[in-house]
Parts: sequence; structure tokens; C-alpha cells
Amino acid sequence: MNDSSYDVLNPKCPTQQVLDRVASKWTMLVILALGDERLHYAQLQRRVRGVTKKMLTQTLRALERDGLVRRLVHRTVPPQTEYELTSLGHSLAAVVAVVRTWAYRNVDDISEARSVFDRAPRP
Repeated sequence: MNDSSYDVLNPKCPTQQVLDRVASKWTMLVILALGDERLHYAQLQRRVRGVTKKMLTQTLRALERDGLVRRLVHRTVPPQTEYELTSLGHSLAAVVAVVRTWAYRNVDDISEARSVFDRAPRP
């Protein structure tokens, strides 16, 4: 299919599933954490502060299923698992980095807008 055959505003369009995955806070943070390096599960959990083991596991499985993350299991005792971005994951990382930069540049303006909104009288 070409781009013109998709309509992201149509709830039946498969691109909504893609947006749902990539717009997730945990997806974005895991993608940023992996960057250009391979990390063990515990390293990843320490880097993505605030994520629960359950949520990190769910996020990694979903990213692996979508072809964005590769899981590498080393046959050691105990087994060690590492995660890295695939080429598709790296292409998403570039986009996520742009969103991160935008957030850094605009967090103060958004905070101010929220304060103004919260102080405004409501009908």
C-alpha cells in the first residue's frame, strides 16, 4: 500500500495501531534508553526510572513483536538477556529524539499555559 491508501483518522486504519504503540510513554522511553547500545534487562530498568517490571516486560514484548527491538538470550548460567534496537527501531529513535528535543524546548511554555488555564474561572 502507498501512503494515500491510509487514513490515520479512520479508526479501522492499521496506522492507528502503529501510533498507539509509538505514542506510548514507555515505548518512547525504552527507545531512548536503548539508543545505540545493547542493554541487559536490569540495566534498562534502571535507566527507565519509574517503570515497573511488568510494564517494562510488556513494552519490550510489544516492541519485539513490532520489529523495533531485538531480544538476545545468552546461554549462560543464569541466562542473560539483552535488548537492542533493530534498524526499524533506530529509525523510530530518530523521530523520538525530535519529540524529546521539542519537549525540552517547550516544557516551560506548557507549564505556564497549564497554570494560566488552571487559574481561569470556569463557567
